[in-house]
Amino acid sequence: MRILVVEDDQLAAQALTEILSSQNYAVEVASDGIAGWEMVEAYDYDLILLDVMLPRMDGISLCRELRSHGYTMPVLLLTGRDSGHDKAIGLDAGADDYVVKPFDAEELVARVRALLRRSGMASMPVLEWGKLRFDPTSCEVTCNGKPLSLTPKEYALLELFLRNSRRVFSCGMILEHLWSYDETPGEEAVRTHIKGLRQKLKAAGLPPDAIETVYGIGYRLKPLEPTPASPEIAKTTTSEPAEPLKQQAIALLMKTWNRFKGRVSEQVSVIEQAVLALQSHALTAELRQQARQEAHTLAGSLGTFGFPEGSRLARQIEQLIQGEKLLGEKECRSLQQWVMALRHEIERPPHGQHLLPESEDESRPLLLVVDPDRVLAEQIVAEAQKNGLRGAIALSLSAARRQFHSDRPDVVLLDLEIAEHLEDGLALLADLNRHTPPTPILVYSAQADVNDRLAIAQQGRHTFLQKPLPPDQILEIVLRVLQRIDKAASRVMIVDDDVGTLSTLQTLLRPWGLHVTTLADPRHFLETLEACSPDLLILDVEMPHISGIELCRVVRNDSRWGGLPILFLTAHTEPEVVNQVFTAGADDFISKPIVGPELVTRIMNRLERLKLLRDRAEVDPLTKVANRQKSTQDLDHFLQRARKHGDPLCLAVLDLDALKQINGQYGHAMGDAVLRYLGGLLRQSFYGEDVVARWAGGEFVVGMYGVNQKGAVQRLLKVLDTLKHHAFVPTEPTGNNTPAIDPVPDAQPPLRHVSFSAGVAEFPSHGEDLRSLYRAADEALQQAKQTGRSRIMLAPLPAADQEVAHG
Repeated sequence: MRILVVEDDQLAAQALTEILSSQNYAVEVASDGIAGWEMVEAYDYDLILLDVMLPRMDGISLCRELRSHGYTMPVLLLTGRDSGHDKAIGLDAGADDYVVKPFDAEELVARVRALLRRSGMASMPVLEWGKLRFDPTSCEVTCNGKPLSLTPKEYALLELFLRNSRRVFSCGMILEHLWSYDETPGEEAVRTHIKGLRQKLKAAGLPPDAIETVYGIGYRLKPLEPTPASPEIAKTTTSEPAEPLKQQAIALLMKTWNRFKGRVSEQVSVIEQAVLALQSHALTAELRQQARQEAHTLAGSLGTFGFPEGSRLARQIEQLIQGEKLLGEKECRSLQQWVMALRHEIERPPHGQHLLPESEDESRPLLLVVDPDRVLAEQIVAEAQKNGLRGAIALSLSAARRQFHSDRPDVVLLDLEIAEHLEDGLALLADLNRHTPPTPILVYSAQADVNDRLAIAQQGRHTFLQKPLPPDQILEIVLRVLQRIDKAASRVMIVDDDVGTLSTLQTLLRPWGLHVTTLADPRHFLETLEACSPDLLILDVEMPHISGIELCRVVRNDSRWGGLPILFLTAHTEPEVVNQVFTAGADDFISKPIVGPELVTRIMNRLERLKLLRDRAEVDPLTKVANRQKSTQDLDHFLQRARKHGDPLCLAVLDLDALKQINGQYGHAMGDAVLRYLGGLLRQSFYGEDVVARWAGGEFVVGMYGVNQKGAVQRLLKVLDTLKHHAFVPTEPTGNNTPAIDPVPDAQPPLRHVSFSAGVAEFPSHGEDLRSLYRAADEALQQAKQTGRSRIMLAPLPAADQEVAHG
């Protein structure tokens, strides 16, 4: 598990690092509040240890900032003040617990473990797997009652697998969980540690494949053979809430079945027509091919919806009628029997599943309002509908649970006063928190008691809102939460001629926060690929007009898309087809019918690994904005869209004023701190679709799509004003953030009135390509520098006087 320590005292930070590292946590350190905020934005942490008194942004303010942006990891405050008032302030800010300095190491570690347990990051105190026993409190591992000696990383690996006994972890995911960013090695290191752990487990008497390799995905703890277990053992064995997930998957699939069962009946009708034509010797090649195609599609999809026998029958029919060979009397009888059985199969209820009524348009995000006040709930839902959301209301705890499981919402607004007792409301909150992937929960209440607020905060995964609050303000916060999720969402493009399969995949993947684009006609592949810019591509093998294998070759030969991960879904399992798929350049292969959990795991693992690699290749490590190479690609893409649609586009070139003087007077650590702050400020100030990048030194580039020069200047002036009013306090750099290139002079006053100059050019007035736009913006920047700095200069428009905007 990864922990962030935000502490400006280098000695205290080092002590905390040593204490937590000894407990096998991956620890990273930030030396001030702004640096801590930037690291939270860039990386995922399981817990934050936060000092109250920090430079640049104090711990209380940082905690409020985290909670207001929807971050839900536990926060443990470190404070030198032990008065009740100071503690209450920290807890009201959103902290989960506090430790008073000087702290006891044993108590600190115990509080960290307790917070991780409350948040669901840690489960039972003692973990067991067969004869293996793992005690996190004492850091002891035994097998058959005998101690097992493990290295710290082997210990952390084993804990990761035991706490997630049903989950498969890729090498990239293991690196993110067990190593800090600064020390992250290559994937070979993971394999080496896996090998060492396997050898030790085998020597202790466990099977050699106790940690098994799942081809194409990663590693997991091998499921135990089912054996009768005593109640005591059942209490100490870790498990995940599989039943709610199973019910959720069934509900999603059944909604899709309701929409497409009519289409399935039509597909079977085509096959029945072909059989009748065959019996009367009137079967045409076209009808035969159409029937074979429908049988192929049904073989790949019926099993997904609870018709495994239907998939088997459809596959037999496909194999019998493929090609052009004449069928004998016995084969015709078999074909007729199979088609009759297939018709009977699809007309019965799916195996072990109940059909659900079709709901309204599911493309819009769903807000679930859980509130006993019907009038207020209806006002909030009405406001949600005005903003393009769907709305649902639950007026009781039981209704909330039913609604959550039947139609998984994108965000929940929960008033805990819906429960007669707070404990019942907290139980509901804990139940909702256990679902995967997590649903954002906004808790709003008139309750202001510190103890109640603390109990709510310990549940995690929520933002707290104080009643009363107007519905329009509530919706603003809801939309901000959805926007943050939307920005982080990966894009998946699926190409399959079976619309039922497309809808199924869309239904399975959207709850995981993915943007899903579907395409049924492969002839429109290139324009759809360009429009959605996917992070992962899913292809069917056999499609009319263009096969998936041919599309894969097209992608692999394209300079821009050549590295795009490609996953194939197909009902074909013949070795020659599988060989063709991988020869064409596929990354993975899954056979139909689709098994939801396996498909989601493979896709999420691919995307997590891709994100890790992209972060390293495309993000400037100091400022956390895009680097020059990545931003150039994005800006070129913007320009193509602007040419096609005739939309405006502005390019701004910013340069930090007097960066050389700052480095000379305050040291390079201060210069880096200023650059980091400006990078974070730009990220927060521009929309998710805008391009924000650092090109070199103190130079940043911002691309704003759909914005003219006047709008661009207004947005840049706000950034400039915020920067000029920020004071940078000189601090000694820590080893985990900025290297000590040079010492900070003693008694150095805060650095104030930092500014930048900028030039702004507009497409197409100043050029129709990136090179000419940059040249125009850079010339305006140089003029801004020459006329006094701290200003934004517009590149002159044709036949117009130049305008200047002062900061």
